[in-house]
Amino acid sequence: MNPTVARLTVRGLLGRRRGLLLLVVPALLLLVSAIAASTDGDKLDLTVKILGQLDLGTLVPILGLVVGTGVIATEIDDGSIVYLLAKPLPRWKIITTKLTVAVVTTWVFAAVPTLIAGLLMYGTKDGLALGYTVAVLVSGAAYSALFLMLGVITRHAVVAGLAYALVWEALVGNYVEGARTLSIQQWGRAVAEAVAGETTNLNPAVSLGAGVTLLVLVTVGATAFASVKLAGLTLAAEE
Repeated sequence: MNPTVARLTVRGLLGRRRGLLLLVVPALLLLVSAIAASTDGDKLDLTVKILGQLDLGTLVPILGLVVGTGVIATEIDDGSIVYLLAKPLPRWKIITTKLTVAVVTTWVFAAVPTLIAGLLMYGTKDGLALGYTVAVLVSGAAYSALFLMLGVITRHAVVAGLAYALVWEALVGNYVEGARTLSIQQWGRAVAEAVAGETTNLNPAVSLGAGVTLLVLVTVGATAFASVKLAGLTLAAEE
């Protein structure tokens, strides 16, 4: 990890309107959770729906998209990435540094609010709040890597990311049986159930082993591919 690249990335990510946009996700989650906690409904069912469908299924992918593309796509679009590529830095180190910033930012704005929301609605019972928090941690890392890769390989990263997050994850991945196995949300849900226990009935589409394996493969694979593509971008700029 390069401290200078990290500092510039944080400044670019949080110093614009994007920083305000990031606050919308935790604010919305905590507001909905506070309302749910004050109702007389089934707290387990409400917590699973809010943390599983709204948070893990919708808000975390969107946050991952904003952060993952924001750490590099903007620099590529406006051409400022050339100044960074001119530095004597390995291209993989640029990617891993930006990914680290993206992952930590996602954890701060998604995982911490998830834990607070879970405790607010259901307390420490069944380890449900902790389970979803861990799920957001691992899923957030995978989303960050995937969307960072999209930011490197296409100028339409936001559109492609929205198609994945809203169409595949939220729509196809929730209602088409076979497609559910290829969903980061479902892989994260498998981790949540492993931490919280089967009594919470989270019903992930994959086993814990498959979920963890796929999360690691996507995170590492997307990072490696982004590094290769960034090296190609350097050659194109020099030519």
